[in-house]
Amino acid sequence: MTRRVVVTGMGAITPIGNDVKTFWENLKAGVHGIGPITKFDASELNTNLAAEVKDFNAKDYMDRKEAKRMDPYSQYAVAAAGEAVADAGLDLCQADVDRIGVYLGTGIGGIQEIQTGVEKMIDKGIKRVNPLFVPVSISNMGAANISMHFGLKGPALTMVTACASANNAIGEAFRYIKHGYADIMLAGGAEGAINEIGLGGFDNLTATSEATDPDRASIPFDKDRNGFVMGEGAGILVLESLEGALARGAKIYAEIVGYGATSDAYHLTQPSADGSGAAKAMLLALEEGGIAKEEVSYINAHGTGTPANDSSETVAIKRAFGEDLAYKIPVSSTKSAVGHLLGAAGAVEAVASILAIHDSFIPATLGFQNADPACDLDIVPNVGRQQEVNVAISNTLGFGGHNTVIAFKKVGE
Repeated sequence: MTRRVVVTGMGAITPIGNDVKTFWENLKAGVHGIGPITKFDASELNTNLAAEVKDFNAKDYMDRKEAKRMDPYSQYAVAAAGEAVADAGLDLCQADVDRIGVYLGTGIGGIQEIQTGVEKMIDKGIKRVNPLFVPVSISNMGAANISMHFGLKGPALTMVTACASANNAIGEAFRYIKHGYADIMLAGGAEGAINEIGLGGFDNLTATSEATDPDRASIPFDKDRNGFVMGEGAGILVLESLEGALARGAKIYAEIVGYGATSDAYHLTQPSADGSGAAKAMLLALEEGGIAKEEVSYINAHGTGTPANDSSETVAIKRAFGEDLAYKIPVSSTKSAVGHLLGAAGAVEAVASILAIHDSFIPATLGFQNADPACDLDIVPNVGRQQEVNVAISNTLGFGGHNTVIAFKKVGE
């Protein structure tokens, strides 16, 4: 016997707001969080723009000692988890914490601590490396810190599938509850890679946008797109069984009904041009959810703003839905507002997809000016739409060929 799984709480730290309410209000208003890089001197790079988290103080979410033992990506994760737990109305003092777990995605993990540690080793010698270098920097520590902060004793797991990490984490957490291995899961992703080594690697790979105008930097599906804009932050969902949510009188945002994951088995960084892997992941998510293609109201696209991604994702959507239907489904990329949060992207995009259902509003693809025949879907340019959304799917596609899709649905009987 399987259980239905619902979302009862959400938290977010993003470039356009450090809570879900602010994030969603700005997203609906068409506000983006892209600007000049302030976290380091980027003058030697071809890119000078990023979507940084603003006005974040870790001590607002945890004590000073705890914060000092975390890389920024872990701080973002714990902060977003705190909002999600409060939003869900969870009383952890009364809950069975052995049945509550964490599944967090991250693409890179503690890269800020890694850079700091290597610099200190080179400048001052190997004996001056921080004794906590390993437990601060390793990728599992985001999930571990959430579990320790809240005293959660169920599974504390980490997913690393590049830019698909958060969607994979949400999907796997969904199945933990669906099949009875846990009652509640905190699931999502976190990333904090805006530093020299993080952005330098993508810049030298020529994956990032070289635009100098923040309004025309992250422009998914536009003919003039020339790369992604790096973002940072975290998103966390509280997932639980429908019966458990109803029993405790929790508010319910949406139901998770399907999860599809495939591999292109094709290239280190490029997606398969025929879109077959991504199309299959969409179809798998719909199949698990018992959703007909015609029921899909909105697709939150991966939509990075790189030439290859956006055209191949367009092909994938047409392949999955058929051209006639594909042209009728609104598609947008919220990366136009928050940049590409790498391993956290799917989590923040899940929040946007869920709120699209909850508020009957489809967020826009910002900065769009010039149509590309290779990206000719209904991409909701520049201005969002007040429109009923019963089913939304969220796509994430990662380096290495990871394709991951989550299907969300308005809760019914």
